[in-house]
Amino acid sequence: MSDSERAPRAAWMVYGAAVVAYFVAIVNRTALGVAGVEALDRFAVQATGLAVLSVAQVAAYALLQIPAGRLLDRYGARVVMTAGLIVMAAGQTMLAFTHEIGLAIVARVLIGAGDAPIFIGATRLISLWFPPRRAPMLVQVTGLIGQAGQLATAIPVAALLHAAGWSTTFAVIAAMSVAVGIAAGLGLRNPPAEGAVVAPEGMWSAVRGTATTAGARLGFWAHFVTLFPVNTLALLWGVPFFVTAQEKTPAQASLLLTCLTLSAMAGGPVIGWLTGRHPLRRSWLVLGSAMLTFVAFATLLSFDTPRPMWQLVLFALAVGLGGPASAVGFDFARTFSERHRMGTASGFVNVGGFGATILSVLVVGLVLQLTSPPGATTYTLDEYRLAFGVLVIPWAVGVAGVIASRRRTRTVLAEGGVVVPPLREALRRKR
Repeated sequence: MSDSERAPRAAWMVYGAAVVAYFVAIVNRTALGVAGVEALDRFAVQATGLAVLSVAQVAAYALLQIPAGRLLDRYGARVVMTAGLIVMAAGQTMLAFTHEIGLAIVARVLIGAGDAPIFIGATRLISLWFPPRRAPMLVQVTGLIGQAGQLATAIPVAALLHAAGWSTTFAVIAAMSVAVGIAAGLGLRNPPAEGAVVAPEGMWSAVRGTATTAGARLGFWAHFVTLFPVNTLALLWGVPFFVTAQEKTPAQASLLLTCLTLSAMAGGPVIGWLTGRHPLRRSWLVLGSAMLTFVAFATLLSFDTPRPMWQLVLFALAVGLGGPASAVGFDFARTFSERHRMGTASGFVNVGGFGATILSVLVVGLVLQLTSPPGATTYTLDEYRLAFGVLVIPWAVGVAGVIASRRRTRTVLAEGGVVVPPLREALRRKR
């Protein structure tokens, strides 16, 4: 390896601080997903109220993606990522000790706001510190470490919740966030030659330029259709569904969330390899994942009795592949966006999946509440079948968006001299 391809030792120290920050951010983001049943009792809410708790965090995260990127460009990762971890700690502390749903919603907004700059800050540091040849693999490794944060939520955080209770669990997460925030303040920094750079283009001008790019819109819809099913389960409705509707124990529900995560970890390298090997067929990976998710939900919801554990494991493994498939959306953004809008394009794509998550989590909660007796806080399998069945609407919208934006993107490619033949013709030529 040449000197130009070798990262300095300081780069690995910075990267280590960044991925630890991202790991903790994922624990903060997903902790409520294993506490859904307890949250219903603690805050005396029905399904809609629980959905609002989850949506408040996701909405804050999604709305602040582009502003967070701008702040990172202006002030650097040390200030912005450290502040994000401290804000998350404040939110978890508030959530740990309140019994009021209003304060809990404020706490979730703080958690989402603090989470907003962490992942994009980590990827930005990778691009600044490491040679371009290494950057894609390090981004994949960062994603795998984030999945490990979900494992930490599904297993030790769930165990702590059931052993020590609500307040202790969320207070421990808050303390961990403060500790990592202090470490991040010491370890995160830009390369010596990198100063705070303010992009010459205004935020709204950059957003408009990105939104009118066909390839960026393709990335938006790819992220939209693949991410919301797995997020709907992982962030809120998975554990209540498995425990109350599928009659599984909390430990079994945690195992099923673990299967979601393990599927994403195993599928990520394969999807990344296929994306690099067949760049003109990336949309088929997205559509294939969307179809697999549809079949998994349709099969599970066709039964009106609880399913055995092995069937639920297969369901979780199929849905979990949507996580790494959603990363194809960022690959579209990198390919088709101008260099000075890369951060804006990534934020724009990220809004797609998390916007769909907000919609889906709210719709599931609303249908559960409308189809259950007044005052109910637990829901039957038939009520969940109706609620999850409604998710076919955002799924259909997302698939239509991918197909339409792919057509426009291929038209742009053809104008530049790159003609993408139909898949059947490409397969016939290969044979």
